[in-house]
Amino acid sequence: MDMMTTTSNSGGDMPSPVRVNNEGPKVLRAGFIPLVDASVLIAATEFGFARKEGLTLDLVKDVSWANVRDRLAFRQFDIAHMLSPMPVASMLGLGSNPSPTITPFSLGRGGNAITLSTRFFDRMRNDAGLPETASALDNARALAKILAAMKARGEPLPTFGVTYPFSSHNYEFRYWLAAGGIDPDKDVRLVVVPPPMTSDALAAGAIDGFCVGAPWNMVASERGVGRIVAAKQDIWPSAPEKVIGMRPDWAESHPETVSRLIVALDAAARWCDRPENHDALAAALADPRYIAAPVEIIRRVLAGEFSLDAKGNRRIITDYFMFHSGFANYPRPSHALWIYSQMIRWGQAEVSLNMARAAASAYRPDLYRTALGDGNAPDDADIRIEGGDEGDRFMDGHVFDPARLPDYVAGFAVKSALPFMSDDEA
Repeated sequence: MDMMTTTSNSGGDMPSPVRVNNEGPKVLRAGFIPLVDASVLIAATEFGFARKEGLTLDLVKDVSWANVRDRLAFRQFDIAHMLSPMPVASMLGLGSNPSPTITPFSLGRGGNAITLSTRFFDRMRNDAGLPETASALDNARALAKILAAMKARGEPLPTFGVTYPFSSHNYEFRYWLAAGGIDPDKDVRLVVVPPPMTSDALAAGAIDGFCVGAPWNMVASERGVGRIVAAKQDIWPSAPEKVIGMRPDWAESHPETVSRLIVALDAAARWCDRPENHDALAAALADPRYIAAPVEIIRRVLAGEFSLDAKGNRRIITDYFMFHSGFANYPRPSHALWIYSQMIRWGQAEVSLNMARAAASAYRPDLYRTALGDGNAPDDADIRIEGGDEGDRFMDGHVFDPARLPDYVAGFAVKSALPFMSDDEA
């Protein structure tokens, strides 16, 4: 039996586990998609944090989020790198293969961006008078003008790629479009494109833009085929991103293993946050076993140094990735409820108190606190008002109060009442 307690020191370093472990090494098979936001999972494997907790992580690179979902459900994976809405969707019974999934640990914040083809961006700049220094909202409004002109001339709707219907990318892309006055269900066509294929699809003209995680936005911009027009921080800085997903029955059957895993991931997240470790992290991520992208691009992504296009336009986003700081790993149920609100907004789910409770149950701060102690958790409520603090605003000024969720959804000028796609397409 594994006996463990954790204590926190005043220096802010990782919790110090005190354990008597008679289980021996435990092998966990973990699925992941090649993205920089898998850093914590990869660092835990490559730099000894899992081994220190008596765990071996067998990382399996997959090609799509639907595959990851199914392989976790069918017990081919013990844990998985997942989109933050995936456990919520699973607990709501949404999708083609819903299987109960929870998360006790978020893998950080940041990493997403929206990229349009250079052709589309040049049209926005020339026809809508868009300056090079335009904000994310300015870019959305300029796109709205171009789309209106295209409709008037009878041109086909542009096609934009998202990585999965129940994804932060889908909801953030839709949020950005709607903030500019664009109806994602009527004014554009959204399709599913796996993350590593987004840059190639843009280059081939199969899509006109996409929302995806790093490094694929910068890969497209440096190839000269795309222009980055918005980052995740522009839409909502605290928006949840990737999480560690697991089956609730597995978590209940392996409580000591879950706690050891959380301690290992917490230590890895702290390590990933330190700039002095980014060269080593970038080298590990660039390996063909993981992301298989140029190490220089990954290093700049970790630093938040954006090449917006191939013309030399650049932007630095402070804390573009937050792997640990600001309680970025805490699985906050109000984040799950915000995700649920977007599912309602875009016709994926209905308003229901029981569904709200099911959505919140996907995020398990109790397991996080059991592993790391209350001293390493935030001292505010697990369900709180989101987007109301300075520096953490939504781009359109809305504030999310979970206690008034139906009113929040009703308050948007652009919303849908119809399902838009099946996750069988992912």
